Amino acid sequence: MNQDIITKIILMILIPFIFVVLLIPYIKKIAFQIHAIDDHIGGRHIHKQPIPKLGGLAIFLGFLLGYMIFGTHSATMNAILIGSFIILIVGVIDDITELSAKTQFIGQLAATCVVVFYGNILIRDVSAFGLYIEFSWLSYPLTMLFILGCINCINLIDGLDGLSGGISAIYYLTVGIIATMQGKLGLDFVLAFVMLGSTLGFLVYNFNPATIFAGNSGSMFMGFIVAVIALLGFKNVTMTSLIIPLIILAIPILDTLFAIIRRTLKGESPFHADRFHIHHQLLNRNLSQKTTVIIIYVVDLLFAFASIVYVLKDATLGYVIYGILLIIVIVFVAKTNVIFDTDTVKKKIIKNHTKN
Repeated sequence: MNQDIITKIILMILIPFIFVVLLIPYIKKIAFQIHAIDDHIGGRHIHKQPIPKLGGLAIFLGFLLGYMIFGTHSATMNAILIGSFIILIVGVIDDITELSAKTQFIGQLAATCVVVFYGNILIRDVSAFGLYIEFSWLSYPLTMLFILGCINCINLIDGLDGLSGGISAIYYLTVGIIATMQGKLGLDFVLAFVMLGSTLGFLVYNFNPATIFAGNSGSMFMGFIVAVIALLGFKNVTMTSLIIPLIILAIPILDTLFAIIRRTLKGESPFHADRFHIHHQLLNRNLSQKTTVIIIYVVDLLFAFASIVYVLKDATLGYVIYGILLIIVIVFVAKTNVIFDTDTVKKKIIKNHTKN
């Protein structure tokens, strides 16, 4: 690999990393002054003391610095910056005043529309299994759903110290490796490594025991950039290439899917918060926060490794690893309450049996 490229990658990671590490102590002070604090103790909340939430602001500023140094000006990047700023503002306001789910969604939709209609970043067509599909006008709603899905996947998984940031960092690293090895050194390459540096800088303070949270400003922003990078790197290619970034995010995507199914079966809103997420199921097995997060990191890294193997080395071996991981997930679902509250069902069965 070219030494200049290696040096550039190191700098793209290191400069935002150092900047965010130095910035966060000041962000903490600001968060306390404007009461951007998570002071909900107990219930579904794991932490035991008030924690400042404006981590997303630090990540965004690190991303902005990295882009200013390593990026190039374009209409596409303008759209990404405007969309990012909308996401950040909505998230920061929510971190201070707790906006309704509807208001947050309107902000997410506005940012998505900027990227899709102004930035013209679209899933236009795919080819797979000898078939070619051109989406035409459906490109717009499909792309919007993809972006909104990524934003909310990262947002919903943000339940433990270091979880959303770590999963996002694994994604940025994986996409960066794939782009580098394929020699595709475009905007997605730059954004992936700049975001990796910014997110790692945040994780210095967010890994258990966390002294600052990403807040909705952080989780939504990280999810937004995840979607943007995927669309920039994999647009106008095969269906398989489009699916790769989704597989890297297997854990948050599956967790979101399980949450929607679980809450729908209970007759609840998909946005209703509960304690049945994947990380909660691991905590229920008397694992510590740190151990739970590390387990999820390992599984996510295995999905990322399978994606790298599939794209760069051996597609068959990639399928084998994907299959093994899928079996692990199925066994996990069967043995926990992540979809069905099996404990409640068992109690009802025992109760009915006793009555009879």
